[in-house]
Amino acid sequence: MPRLARTYPPSHETLHQRPHPHLWARPFFMESPPPCCDVQTRPLQTIFHLLHWNNCMTPRETIQQISDAMNAAVIGQQSVVERILVALLAKGHVLMEGLPGTAKTRSVKTLSNLVDSQFGRIQFTPDLLPSDVTGSEIYREQNGTFEFQEGPIFGNLILADEINRAPAKVQSALLEAMEERQVTVASQTHKLPELFMVLATQNPIEQEGTYPLPEAQMDRFMLYVRVDYPEDADETSILKLVRGEKTGATSAAHETVSQQLIFDAQKEVGAIHVADSAEKYIVDLVMATRHPDRYEGDLPKWIWLGASPRGTLALDAAARAHAWLAGQDFVSPDNIRAMAPVCLAHRVHLTYEAEAAGVTRTQVIDALLKHVVPV
Repeated sequence: MPRLARTYPPSHETLHQRPHPHLWARPFFMESPPPCCDVQTRPLQTIFHLLHWNNCMTPRETIQQISDAMNAAVIGQQSVVERILVALLAKGHVLMEGLPGTAKTRSVKTLSNLVDSQFGRIQFTPDLLPSDVTGSEIYREQNGTFEFQEGPIFGNLILADEINRAPAKVQSALLEAMEERQVTVASQTHKLPELFMVLATQNPIEQEGTYPLPEAQMDRFMLYVRVDYPEDADETSILKLVRGEKTGATSAAHETVSQQLIFDAQKEVGAIHVADSAEKYIVDLVMATRHPDRYEGDLPKWIWLGASPRGTLALDAAARAHAWLAGQDFVSPDNIRAMAPVCLAHRVHLTYEAEAAGVTRTQVIDALLKHVVPV
């Protein structure tokens, strides 16, 4: 069967040398479809309809198609799309923070529409109860027994919208699910699906009526992603895209990617080689957050508490996924540096002095990367 045609021609500047045919892939997260494809002006349903999934596609080609479709539907957020796919491949969860209207929810729903998955949405509000998330036992009068009724957490891709609007008691309902992929209700444990990913959103400026996420909850998120406003040209494309959706068109049936192809991609990511020197670089970066006094400069007066071992595991897994997306079969220091800010920033706690000076966690990680170099 002939290989699936690309949705647009790759740029020669983004092609990697391929040491082995199976390992080759265009680093698709580096760019979005050019205007000549006219895909950004089409309704979202039409975008999906134009993409044809093929059972003979390799996992790498499948993820490339997903990336192309997401970048066409979520314009100007290429880095966000890349990091969502990194978390999907690394079996992690994502916390997205950005101003209202920056396509955080749209990103999650687009991914769910592309993958054969059950989408679950939890709208966090101050009056939400833990049972509204996990589910509860319902009394069945017909047979006089209690029956467990699954909550929205029992899905594949879970959107936890405005997660910081619910109190800590409700937020903690996600702890067991995110770490152990199971839910315990009334002393009974219920397994979650094999494909399970939580994508949470929060708005930074709306402080009234919000509850900061506790450290244990923050640590469960593999990646912390900031979503910024799009550029001017992207804003114009967004206008055309949304206008086309409103005037356009009817929902068209489209094929979805099977979960097995996602599992195959995750398996390939797990097989990415990490050399001893790369492992040492990962550990050195995490240790620098715990012992900033070993380094000169402002790090000792900025960092109050460093990342946990879960941060080490997250950086290792994310670097593997980032390398796989770039068509590599090994993790390089560049992959580690690219993932360090999104893996470690939300795990580092700043001193009062740093907060008073307006220092951000991302600035701390950037400074840390300058001090800690690979061997």
